[in-house]
Amino acid sequence: MGIALIFILGIANFALHRAVLDSGHAMVRTMRASSRLFEPRFTLAVEFGVLLLAMLLVANGVEGFGWAYAVYTALNALTAWLILTRRI
Repeated sequence: MGIALIFILGIANFALHRAVLDSGHAMVRTMRASSRLFEPRFTLAVEFGVLLLAMLLVANGVEGFGWAYAVYTALNALTAWLILTRRI
């Protein structure tokens, strides 16, 4: 059950991440221009790595990491909302 919930949260994280990348926000443009580390492929790969790590840890009995991933998703949602509504 925990793995399924983390997978669903992961889908939400990818959607939020993609929306922010496609937003055209000045902060995103500045970060992309400043370093190759902020290219969409790399940042989405890091997002996948975090999701994979969370799923592997929960599958091996580290249930607290499921809660940590839920908090991570909530913070991502808050940040994406701030960026997409131009509050930052």
